[in-house]
Formats: sequence, structure tokens, C-alpha cells
Amino acid sequence: MPTTPTLERLLRRDGAITAAGLLVLCALTWVYIVAGAGLGMSAWDMTSLALLPQQHPAGSPADAGAMTPMTWGPRYWALMVGMWWTMMIAMMTPSAAPTILLYAHVHRSALAQGRAQAGIAPTATFAAGYFLMWLVFSIAAAALHQALQRAGIISAMTMDSQVPWVSAMALVVTGLYQLSPLKNACLTHCRAPAAFLSRHWRPGAVGALRVGVMHGAYCIGCCWMLMVLLFVGGVMNLAWIAALSLLVLAEKVLAAGRWVGRAAGIVLVAWGAAILLLRAIE
Repeated sequence: MPTTPTLERLLRRDGAITAAGLLVLCALTWVYIVAGAGLGMSAWDMTSLALLPQQHPAGSPADAGAMTPMTWGPRYWALMVGMWWTMMIAMMTPSAAPTILLYAHVHRSALAQGRAQAGIAPTATFAAGYFLMWLVFSIAAAALHQALQRAGIISAMTMDSQVPWVSAMALVVTGLYQLSPLKNACLTHCRAPAAFLSRHWRPGAVGALRVGVMHGAYCIGCCWMLMVLLFVGGVMNLAWIAALSLLVLAEKVLAAGRWVGRAAGIVLVAWGAAILLLRAIE
């Protein structure tokens, strides 16, 4: 079925519209995070740089936060889930963009060839499935967040670890996961969007949602331990958020991304071991 001039113009613009939408989504989520994600405190005030993440100057906000109980009522629960989900969207959108844009290209090609009736769903459905999985992850992360805060392991104000050996073990375990076969298997799917879509493609809106969910699951399998490190450096610590975002992006899009991830794993193991050694000799 030949395309009409109007449809042709829309198809030519579809890729640019998708890219622009992802850019706006990423920008808005980053602005929300920097503004404090509704927590009443700017992320800049919760950002610090320290070689030993759990150490803070005396009288710092972390000290006050560690002693401040926080009630997790329904409203605060929803706020924290929203904070985690917004953060995951901000961090993962750049690395997910190649797959989403490729899906948009396939959808566009199908329309141009008159195969719209085959049930190929809009790109937004695929992206919705992807981000839905990160919502599931965010609910689990908020539950862990609450448990760690109640146990006094992380600060209620700066949301970072207050227990050196917990920080060290998180670094070591994350580093080992970076070197594991499971990490490599999940990363393989994330690094090859064309192969992923070719293998798992399903028609229709439900199919697009299913493929998006599957891609999100692989991305979570690839990155979930890195996200755990936010509890070490600070859930709202912009320096850690930015560093982890760049690491995830490098792993997935650079030609040497696998080696970047493995090098990061070695550094994390060494970093955690150094913290344990320093605590042992103090």
C-alpha cells in the first residue's frame, strides 16, 4: 500500500520526535531529581565526595539525619517510590535510547511498507513496558530503603550508609557481580538491540508491551547491583548518580563497554577491600 504525502512527512519526522521525546523525558527527570524529588531538600545539599562514603564531617546533615526517625506513611511511601522511579528513568533513558529508537525505526518502516495492519504498535507502548519494569524495581528499592533506614544502616536525611562494613561489602559484591556470567549475559542483550528485537519481536500492542518488559528485565539484570551502590554513596547524591549513569551508558554503547564494566568491577572490589582493611587496622 503506497503511503500518502502526509504520512510520508509524519514518518520522516517520527524518529526526530521520538528522540526529542526521550531527551525531554530525561531532562525533566534530572531537573526533578536535582530539585530534591519532593523531599523538601535540594539534591545539592545531599551531595558529597568522599573516598570512604560513610564518613562525614562532624555536625554534617548526615549526623542529624542518622538520629532523625522518619515515618513511612502511605504518602511518604508513594513519594519514595516516585523518587526511585524518576531516578531510574533519568539514569537509564540515555542507555535505553538506542533500542527505543531502533524500535521506532522498525515501526516506521512497517508503516511505510503498508504493514500497519499487521499490528505493529507505537513506540510509546514498547517504552512503557520498559519503564514499567523499572517501576517494579523502584518499589523493591523503596522497600529495601525503608528496611535499611529502620535498621539504622542508612541516614534518614542524606540516605547513605552509616556502617563502614556494609559499604565495603556492597562495593565488593557489586564488583564481583560486574565480573559474573549473569551480568555478562544480561549486558549482551542490552548491547545488541537489533539482535534482541529480531529474536523477541511480537506483533501488536500487547506484543510491544511484552518486548518492552523483557528488555527492561534484562536491563535490571544488568544494572541492579550498581543501583544498590546508591545506598553507599547516597540515594540522592548527584555525584554518585551521575557516575553510575555514565558507567551504565559506557557499558552499553561503547565498543569497549564490556571491558569498562569489568574494569569498574575490579576497582569496586579493591575499593571495598581497602575499606575493610582500614577498618581492621584502626
